[in-house]
Amino acid sequence: MVTTTQRRQVVTHLMAAFPISARRAMRVIGLSRSRWHYAPKRPLRDAPIRERLNALAQARPRFGYRRLHVLLRREGMVVNHKRVYRLYREERLTVRRHRGRKHAAEPRGPVVRPTQPNERWGMDFIHDACVDRRRFRCLTMVDEFTRECPAIEVDTSLPAAKVIAVLDELALARGLPKSLVVDHGPEFMSQALDRWAYQHGVALAFIRPGKPVENAYIESFHSRFRDECLAAHWFWNLADARFQIEQFRRDYNEARPTRVSGT
Repeated sequence: MVTTTQRRQVVTHLMAAFPISARRAMRVIGLSRSRWHYAPKRPLRDAPIRERLNALAQARPRFGYRRLHVLLRREGMVVNHKRVYRLYREERLTVRRHRGRKHAAEPRGPVVRPTQPNERWGMDFIHDACVDRRRFRCLTMVDEFTRECPAIEVDTSLPAAKVIAVLDELALARGLPKSLVVDHGPEFMSQALDRWAYQHGVALAFIRPGKPVENAYIESFHSRFRDECLAAHWFWNLADARFQIEQFRRDYNEARPTRVSGT
């Protein structure tokens, strides 16, 4: 769709490139004289918001207009979401969606939501690679009530012993959940983790094979983690990957709007 502003620019170009009048150029482009002579008052009023919106979108290229609106409100700008959406469209900041494979819809049962922090965590692995093609794994965790990410452990190998070590560190720092939602990976099915969970009073809630939707919170986190961190950076080595991923985790917990309606 060609906007009025773009039509004005074409008319100006035709008048500069060819010896024709503004009236003839407007007739060729299909722009009325009233639109050509109209002087909008919005640009001056919208200039500070437009400038800050562009800066935030450049810093967070995978944020949509709703999350950018939350960030603007946090900075003290009194602006409603419809105005932000208009400027967002005018500046062509729309995020291109990554469309995944479609799956057949299945009837879902009711999801029992946690009612307090540390009631239930989701835990899983995600893979990536450095510039030198050295692959690494990330052990991720999400508190399903607060949506906070307690830890992301990055290493080339993450056996059950390493998973237990990370959980022991979290036990000292913030406590442990009542249950951990995990899949049937060998690290989670190990006797060592089963024994640790029993000794610490943590229930291991295994999802059904081939049903990642039953661990939906960690899958949702993985989509954002992949989109905003793993796919957005080149990791030179394992140390760089650990640094960048930890920066993302802190930003996710402390600054990123986790709910569109909240602040």
